[in-house]
Amino acid sequence: MIPLEDEEPLAFDAVQLPRCADAPRLTQARGPLLRRIGIVDQHGERRDIDIPAERPLTVFLDKRELVTLMTLGASPELLVLGYLLNQNLIGRAGEVESIDVDWSVDAAAVKTHRGVADLVEKTAHRVVTTGCGQGTVFGDAMAQIDAIRLPTAQAARIGQGTLLRILESMRSRDSVHRQAGSVHGCALFHGTEMLVFAEDVGRHNAIDTIAGWMAVHGIGGGDKVFYTTGRLTSEMVMKSAHMGVPIIASRNGVTAMGHELAGKLGMTLFGRAANRHFLCYCGFERFDAEPLPHLPALVSD
Repeated sequence: MIPLEDEEPLAFDAVQLPRCADAPRLTQARGPLLRRIGIVDQHGERRDIDIPAERPLTVFLDKRELVTLMTLGASPELLVLGYLLNQNLIGRAGEVESIDVDWSVDAAAVKTHRGVADLVEKTAHRVVTTGCGQGTVFGDAMAQIDAIRLPTAQAARIGQGTLLRILESMRSRDSVHRQAGSVHGCALFHGTEMLVFAEDVGRHNAIDTIAGWMAVHGIGGGDKVFYTTGRLTSEMVMKSAHMGVPIIASRNGVTAMGHELAGKLGMTLFGRAANRHFLCYCGFERFDAEPLPHLPALVSD
């Protein structure tokens, strides 16, 4: 029998920081994260387990239906704000007056101060992305990637000791994934300090939530490290670049397009990163390596 927790783990957690003066008004419509169901296991035994409570959230931008996001709902207002930023539909959080989430109708109403210029053109071309909680990227967001400028290798670096402490911090963290599985986690670090942690049914939702938090608090990404449990696709690399974060670590691997895009932008990617193991795929110039010794091979009689 797997014991069930009386309290839900935190799927969104962040250090306390002041909000920007022009940050939008946000509701706090966090929904239940877990749902308890009965199952039958391989031994024929019946028991109860928790599973993530995935739900749809339809986003209305100035009363125009924009997209439906499938989400865990841990911090839906920040998710919506980060989505708008990472899609280049808005340039900063101050352009938004308010985001109201109402779970009784599974909707988020976004009100901007002056509307979104060329909204029809910006959203005309949609790219359905790969993986869990399938995402959507508007073509304009991809087109703007050439305008991104990240800090130089001298200004943004990471040492092997810092990377290993980040991995240990993620490994030991209580999470929805540890209790119920089926979600991805992302985090933003300044050195070895975790600033914000987010889980969702899709890794793209988790990174958008972090982008929203950064925007509300005026946090820049140039001296930060982004961590994700999901694979490093072109979408994840692109969103990290939009957030200004030049260094990414993943428990998973990297796709060819993700690798190509990171190389073009001068980003550093770590993959297969767990415990004390990792692969640095590109951006070696940002990495201060401290190679671990090879253990001698065991000799059998």
